[in-house]
Amino acid sequence: MRLASTKPAALLCGGLLLALSVPASAAVDAKLLDMLKANGQITAAQYTELQAELAKDQKEKQIAQQAQQETNEQIAATAKKTNDLSVFDQKLAWAAKTQLKGDVRFRQETVKIQGESNNGGRDKDRQRIRARLGAYTEINSQVDTGIRIATGSSDDARSTNQDQDNYFDKKSIWLDLGYIDYHPDQIKNLHVIGGKMLQPWVNMGDVIWDSDINPEGLALTYKYPLGSSAELFGSLGNYNLKDNVDGDGVQFRHDLRLTSGQLGTRFSVTDNLKMTLGGSVYAYQNDKDSRCTTTTTPCALAVNGNSADNQFRLYEGFAQADISGLAVPLAFYGQYVKNNDAVTDQDTAWLIGAKSKVFGFNLDYNYRDVQRNAVVGAFTDSDFANGTTGSRGHKMKVSYDIDKNFALGATYFLTKADYASRTQRDANTNTLQLDAEAKF
Repeated sequence: MRLASTKPAALLCGGLLLALSVPASAAVDAKLLDMLKANGQITAAQYTELQAELAKDQKEKQIAQQAQQETNEQIAATAKKTNDLSVFDQKLAWAAKTQLKGDVRFRQETVKIQGESNNGGRDKDRQRIRARLGAYTEINSQVDTGIRIATGSSDDARSTNQDQDNYFDKKSIWLDLGYIDYHPDQIKNLHVIGGKMLQPWVNMGDVIWDSDINPEGLALTYKYPLGSSAELFGSLGNYNLKDNVDGDGVQFRHDLRLTSGQLGTRFSVTDNLKMTLGGSVYAYQNDKDSRCTTTTTPCALAVNGNSADNQFRLYEGFAQADISGLAVPLAFYGQYVKNNDAVTDQDTAWLIGAKSKVFGFNLDYNYRDVQRNAVVGAFTDSDFANGTTGSRGHKMKVSYDIDKNFALGATYFLTKADYASRTQRDANTNTLQLDAEAKF
């Protein structure tokens, strides 16, 4: 039987093709084929052929739907995994932006003070350890924080050493650092630091400040570049040492405080000569109320050789010259200090030294003369002349990196001190330190 060639039949066939070319349910397509066959519009062979095409189209559609479903499921799974990872990353974002740094030092120390006894006196022959661990985190592009813990035989600000003594007892751990550092993007090289911080000033020598002292308060530091080979640097700070030291109220004006300011410059004189020059002022408020007026009154500042009624306003000048282009690098450095509020004329201190590196050995030497009331006895170098003012002499230091982040060193203090010995003035006060230090 031939397919009718009438116009209605052509329209019907066109309708069939249109129906098969657009999405429709399988039931409707099969029913339409049956109607066309029953009406004699298509032959049995055409019916069979169209039915096969319909089945093929339906199968392809099912495969496509199944593939789309699988794709949707994969997308959903990937999105969930990505979201889970994002949450996990957010939780651990601090770890990616946190540095853990620390060091461990073992020291053999011998202290010999002329006129002191060896049986429990100030002479020492001891082993000491120092362990420090810090976590330093970038909170965001403008804020950093730092926290560090350290050993220490006491809460003495000048030392994190711990004696190896007392029957293997556990050693104390102290909070050594805890600060927030805000450095706004709008003002490059400006840092506003609050908390217990590393010294924000340049410490050219350790006459005024022992290197272990970490001040507490609020500080600003700033560097301003002057071309490609010079810069200005400076700092301001206000630090609280003792609340209500005079007993007259809790306002700031009754506290023992330190206000500091420093200004300096670094510049190149030639390609092989770089200079650092600067000056500082360290002014204490209400320090007259921190004096030792009786034998039972604790002295906060005027200790370790200072006159009991001494007060402090320190003016400092410092310099360093770094010389390259020689067979070995060489640097000369120095500082001069005057205490304008000293109660006696023993009010000046000075230091001059040199540093170099020869055949892998780091060498450092300086000589200093620190008069009795020139600097704060509570904060001066704790190792030189057993940590006392009214002293003069030599410091010699050598170290060698025997492997990555591991060094051996020796430091010798050859000094004369007026207040290290309880029996005589101008007493020989010598200290030898042998160190093994690992950093990470």
